[in-house]
Amino acid sequence: MDENNRTEQTPAVKEKKGSFGKGLVTGFLIATVILGLIGGILINTTFRSANLVLDDDTTAKMGLIYSLIKTYYYKDASAEELSEGVLKGMVEGLKDPYSQYYTKEEYSEFLVDATGVYAGIGAVLSQNKTNGVVTIINVYEGSPAEEAGLLKGDIIISADEYKGAEMELSEFVSHVRGDEGTNVSLKILRGRETLDVEVTRRTITVPSVDYRVLNDAKGDPVIGYVAITEFAKGTYGEFTEAIEDLKKQGVTSMIYDVRDNPGGMVDSVVDINDYLLGEGTTVYLMDHNGKREDFTSDAATYLDMPAVVLINGNTASAAEIFSGALRDYDYATLVGTTTYGKGVVQNTYPLTDGSAVKLTVAAYYTPDGECIHEKGISPDVELEYEYTGEGDTYDYYKDNQVAKAIEILSKGN
Repeated sequence: MDENNRTEQTPAVKEKKGSFGKGLVTGFLIATVILGLIGGILINTTFRSANLVLDDDTTAKMGLIYSLIKTYYYKDASAEELSEGVLKGMVEGLKDPYSQYYTKEEYSEFLVDATGVYAGIGAVLSQNKTNGVVTIINVYEGSPAEEAGLLKGDIIISADEYKGAEMELSEFVSHVRGDEGTNVSLKILRGRETLDVEVTRRTITVPSVDYRVLNDAKGDPVIGYVAITEFAKGTYGEFTEAIEDLKKQGVTSMIYDVRDNPGGMVDSVVDINDYLLGEGTTVYLMDHNGKREDFTSDAATYLDMPAVVLINGNTASAAEIFSGALRDYDYATLVGTTTYGKGVVQNTYPLTDGSAVKLTVAAYYTPDGECIHEKGISPDVELEYEYTGEGDTYDYYKDNQVAKAIEILSKGN
């Protein structure tokens, strides 16, 4: 995502939009349930349920802990923050890494990750852990940042006089972002030159698909390469535009790269699977009551091309739904290493005060009925990643997994 909460680190093969863990927990279906406004029955049930958790002993213990904090804790403790901690703790009691309580601010950030849409400048930022320096590591094409002349490698000293090195990146990002149409004043360090740059914020849709034509083993440009970095709100449109353009360029086979793809929206991957596959179920969900929900393809846009899917240990959630469906339909050969193994989906329930609760609501199964949770999907061709290129420019042909995919597809060309 743009203006991202990254720290300086060695990136994974395709890390572009945020940390793997942060992306991973966005494997969800957004629910439009506004709790607290459903009526007296739900409210009364909620109070009764709360009494089961906060019995007299628990309430007394909470009061005692609060008194100890106020008396002995070495800093001033905010009652609001402690209350938020109680709510977070209730959900954490599920011991489910994918269920979470979000404060209002956290939920706003979550929606940016989930949808890939926000108002900002269109630049990816990184912060050095040691000195706090904030650097632009990517500028999106056609973005306000590009139009204002910002470049990869520029250091952002301040945004509206808020200094990047003096705060956490997430807080600094909140000052870079803002309402559409408003301006942000940036002080930029480029080499030894300090620049003052005014950028007008506008709605940014974070790109999640990258594509190009690759040569086969004979040197002919006939293989389409499509990298999906996450399954966000706009991914389906980006994906179909990429495929249609590649078809016009005469490709006869496809490589789909979902390495380091942490997942995203179930609706997005379901639509893409429907676009690619023949008629049938592409994934199905089972809730705790045993109720099954099927997602299907109608074969209206079946793409009849040989394909390879590149996967690795950070291929998760919706990316595993994608890989599992293409595998079970015998549509593609999977190359790489075993995927992450997140076989559950979440619903997010917004609350009236702007906070939200995300809960795991179902396990999902591949078309052949396999639940891959905590075991992942094994590749058809096991191959550890190795890059043999040199310099800063990535060479697809020096990526051994891409090279293997080209080798496999070239046999059919």
